[in-house]
Parts: sequence; C-alpha cells; structure tokens
Amino acid sequence: MNQPFDASIPVLTEIMNDEPPPASAVAAAPADEAQPAPGDALDWEALQRRVSEQVLQQLSNRVDFVLEQRIKDSMAEVLEHALHALTAEIRDGLHDTIGKIVTRAVQQEITHLQASSTRQK
Repeated sequence: MNQPFDASIPVLTEIMNDEPPPASAVAAAPADEAQPAPGDALDWEALQRRVSEQVLQQLSNRVDFVLEQRIKDSMAEVLEHALHALTAEIRDGLHDTIGKIVTRAVQQEITHLQASSTRQK
C-alpha cells in the first residue's frame, strides 16, 4: 500500500503548533485537559489524547470525503458501462424487430399485389 503522498492530509506538525490555543478553546476544553501553567510539568497523557483526537477528527473527515469520491467515481464507471451495454442491447433488439416488421409488411404487400393481379386476369 505504497501510495504517493497526499498533500491534503495534514501532518502532525500542521496540527500541533507552538502557539497557545485561543482563549475560547481553552475555556471550552474540559477541566481534566486544561493546559498546564508555564513551568509546570507537561501532562503528556492529556497532550497525547488531544493530539490523537485532533488527528482522528481530521483523518475521519478526509477519509469520509475520499471514500465518497471513490464510490461516486466507481459508480459512475459502473453505470456508464451498464448504460453502454443496455444501449447496445436495445439497439440490436430494435434493429431486429424493425427488420422483422419491414420483412412482414413487404411480404404482405407482395401477397396483396399478387392477389390483385390474379383477380384482374
């Protein structure tokens, strides 16, 4: 599964930056995940949990988008193939049916003309 690098997928350095989060984000964070004060020991578990949640959220959004696109592309390809096959089948059926109708109409007209010419004699 060695696919080329997708630039639209964020890397860890893009998710975590050195700037402190906005005050509204800190206020909205649960109390057990509060940012340590400068000089305090860094809470590695909280940091790991926060980074993991951010990465999972961003990857989940990206996976949903990519999956939806791939399904749409696959369905479009399948439907196009089915449409071509159905069109060819309908065309062949119509050609065959029209051929039979024309042949029968010509035969009936010739029979009618033959009957008319024998009555005139």
